[in-house]
Amino acid sequence: MAVLINEQIRASEVVLTGLNGEAIGVVSRQEALAMARSKGADLVCTSLMSSPPPCSLMAKGKAKAAAQKESAAARKSGKGPQAGGNGRQEKVKELRFTAHIEEHDYDTKLRQADKHLRSGKSVQLVVKASGAKESAAAKAVLERLLADLKEAGTKETGIQTSGKGSQVKVNPR
Repeated sequence: MAVLINEQIRASEVVLTGLNGEAIGVVSRQEALAMARSKGADLVCTSLMSSPPPCSLMAKGKAKAAAQKESAAARKSGKGPQAGGNGRQEKVKELRFTAHIEEHDYDTKLRQADKHLRSGKSVQLVVKASGAKESAAAKAVLERLLADLKEAGTKETGIQTSGKGSQVKVNPR
């Protein structure tokens, strides 16, 4: 497994964990790098599978050793990509929307998302947008969904916006 350290991390935002394991939260990459430099530490990306990626502050030079130790432990336990084990992950229900959704369609999808969250499953809300003009509408739909679902779940990540739309992952409360 390749470990990304400091400037190798390309994400604009990261979920940061401090030197003592304390959760700092979502911060910009530049802010995280500045914190690492000020504390004489490395900024280490611990997983590329989520957005924003989780990163930790680690004492200088400890990152590579920790990654090697982790991959050895994964091989030994029979999990992980090298071992060929089936490290199953919980399925996430993906609900797709369009940027200009009809009110009754919105209500139907909202009920589905609420049902999945109340049954303990995470939901990935995806709003497609066909261009830059629709991306603002896509983000507005997600913000409205998050407000309507606040009793059933909490967002895991911030709203991720790309050229083709926006998305956010919501975990059950």
